[in-house]
Amino acid sequence: MNRLFGNSASKKPKPTLQDAINSTDTRMASIEVKIRKLDGELTRYKEQMAKLRNGPGKDAVQQRALRTLKQKRMYEAQIAQLTQQSFNMESAALATENLRNTMATVDAMNVANKELRKTYGKIDIDKIENMHYDMEDLLEQANEIQEMLGRSYAVPDEIDEADLEAELDALALEEEEEGPSYLQDLNKVPDFIDEAPVEVGETPVRQEEAVKTTV
Repeated sequence: MNRLFGNSASKKPKPTLQDAINSTDTRMASIEVKIRKLDGELTRYKEQMAKLRNGPGKDAVQQRALRTLKQKRMYEAQIAQLTQQSFNMESAALATENLRNTMATVDAMNVANKELRKTYGKIDIDKIENMHYDMEDLLEQANEIQEMLGRSYAVPDEIDEADLEAELDALALEEEEEGPSYLQDLNKVPDFIDEAPVEVGETPVRQEEAVKTTV
């Protein structure tokens, strides 16, 4: 029968590590619900024992509280075990994922290495070096051309700064001997005046008539 129709159980995919983690988390959640229920019962038993006097009734309530507390401790131990199991599985899943990433990185580096070797195999180092030398020569020639075009023809190549300072001192000495410019303006001969100034209210008289009257 299995040869003819096959085994249906073998076709069922196996649970993954993540499926096991999810299943464990679900069990932990259900146990935590039970623990919270037991905490409620323990609180109720505690309130009852506080109201009862010592005797058979209080002892019965105390026994139920002890059984509930024992059950709670058992569930808490299961929670601790499941928590450790979940942590271990998550660590294994993380390690597996890191390993996959590492393998993918190694594969990518191998492909890149092959491409680099193929590309560098097409490059001629000697041609690149010769091109570099040619570029240096061309740049040197360009600099020489710029220096030739920037030469000065009217100005001497070298000018002594001491000569320039002596010439500047001589110019300053000449200005001191001649005096300020406004004194030179005062020593200038005034322009010739044909007629004397006339005061307001007087009739203008020519300079010749004024000379005759004076004589």
